[in-house]
Amino acid sequence: MRDRLFIIIAGAVVGLLAVILVLSGNPANMGFCIACFIRDIAGGLGLHRAGVVQFLRPEIMGLVLGAFVTAMYVKEFKSTGGSSPVLRFILGMLMMAGALIFLGCPLRMVLRLAGGDWNALVALPGYVVGVWLGTLFLRRGYTLGRSQDQAPVGGFAAPFIALVLLILLVIAPAFIFFSEEGPGSMAAPLALTLGAGLLVGVLAQRTRLCTMGAIRDLILFKDYHLFLGFAAIFVIALAGNLLTGQFLPGFPEQPVAHVDHTWNFLGMTVVGLAAVLAGGCPMRQLILSGEGQSDALITVFGMAGGAAFMHNFGLAGSPAGVSPAGQWIVIISLALLFIIGAGNIKMLASAGRKKHSKAS
Repeated sequence: MRDRLFIIIAGAVVGLLAVILVLSGNPANMGFCIACFIRDIAGGLGLHRAGVVQFLRPEIMGLVLGAFVTAMYVKEFKSTGGSSPVLRFILGMLMMAGALIFLGCPLRMVLRLAGGDWNALVALPGYVVGVWLGTLFLRRGYTLGRSQDQAPVGGFAAPFIALVLLILLVIAPAFIFFSEEGPGSMAAPLALTLGAGLLVGVLAQRTRLCTMGAIRDLILFKDYHLFLGFAAIFVIALAGNLLTGQFLPGFPEQPVAHVDHTWNFLGMTVVGLAAVLAGGCPMRQLILSGEGQSDALITVFGMAGGAAFMHNFGLAGSPAGVSPAGQWIVIISLALLFIIGAGNIKMLASAGRKKHSKAS
């Protein structure tokens, strides 16, 4: 009972902070969006040149550092890695591709819904379908292999990178890019954004908060523990939006959204399936990175690379909709995810047969 109350409180804090961040300057319905913020950071570092989405978002650095400090304090920090890093990088790219077709990660999907953006109502079943497809692979023995213990220095990579990005944000050297218009130009004060990231990082580390995990556990185990946090984010964000006049229901003219419903659905299907195969939603990958898991950090790198790819080639969705090339990316992403899922099941089964043959 105590654990369930804690995760409800954690979800409520995330929902409340999302509302406060928007009121303080973050883009509407984007108080917290892991995919959007990683994309903005990629742009800020010059990995893509989409001028309206370039900024070093402190929330991301705060999430990693909050998880790192907490993991160190409770002695859960452990440097591990080596579990199919190339595939994890690709999964991160595909996860970002799906998110940028929908225009938001699973967390922003919930926040968009809480803000009255009914396009997220179309995306939510797509996310559930993606997670369900992922559980089919899990039931058949899907695995990317075990992570191995590594030298402690590897585990410190994520918090070190987070600190470097914070320093770059503060000193703003010439090679950092900042949007002068669009969502990338909109940000709450540094102290608030960093503080919010740190607090959510602490809470997410302690509660294992994960949007994908919430749905996966319901499907596989009928366990609604993580779902309580998922639901609390929505309820508190919805209440906050209603109280502050930010709840604007409808499909058209929603902030940083489009009404191409097929691709909203399928984009989040890609995100859900990729999240299961990678072992966590975008936010969970950041938290695991802070705990010392370099496999998760590789997935985050893949997300940054995916953001650069999508924007450099004009494949990301926009308020005008999803281009034919972007639609093909969704189809190709789904195909690649099925190949990765099925390929790792076959690899596991083959290894089992060889072991049985030797024993005979």
